[in-house]
Amino acid sequence: MDVVPKQHTPLILLGGASGSGKSYLADRFGRPHMELDNFYRELSEDSVTTPLPRTDYGEVDWDHAGTWNCDTAVDALIELLESGTTQVPNYSISTSSYDGTHPVELNGGPLLAEGIFVSEILAPLKRLDVPVQAYYIEVSALSTAIRRFVRDVRERRKPIIFLLQRGYALYRADRQIRARHLEAGFTPMKKRQLKELLVATTSA
Repeated sequence: MDVVPKQHTPLILLGGASGSGKSYLADRFGRPHMELDNFYRELSEDSVTTPLPRTDYGEVDWDHAGTWNCDTAVDALIELLESGTTQVPNYSISTSSYDGTHPVELNGGPLLAEGIFVSEILAPLKRLDVPVQAYYIEVSALSTAIRRFVRDVRERRKPIIFLLQRGYALYRADRQIRARHLEAGFTPMKKRQLKELLVATTSA
């Protein structure tokens, strides 16, 4: 396999609330698409001595960065950029567990990485002098909430009562989610404009 030099492969991070369309854009325009949600921690790691973060209603808070392996995700991105390939866990959201791994390989770029904790990796990548662009998808909170609920029910990600509680909490936190990404260094952009940018990047 030909290794694509790191400096010749555009790395683009896509941020946004859950349901904002990150995966759709990354899957359509990424060469490849790196799904950072695969680096979630497993439910088996939750114990009395090493508890995972909890919501106000007592469930594991899968929207808390403490349930995600930031260092492992950064290492995988670096390995992919430098060697042209890496192994990514097969993470099941419905069972909160791994089932083996799968390879991700560069295919000329751009490399699009997305996930609900993508804001956590921009600073580590910059500290490592990795050239990176980061964009936050601007979508209304209500339309995002509706798409998220329909998707999560269709994919049977979690029990309905959990999805309703989580959905309401995320709807209320929409402004905070946006602010967190912008504070991390993401550029806000409407989805239509972002599509145009990605088309240009893919065609370059």
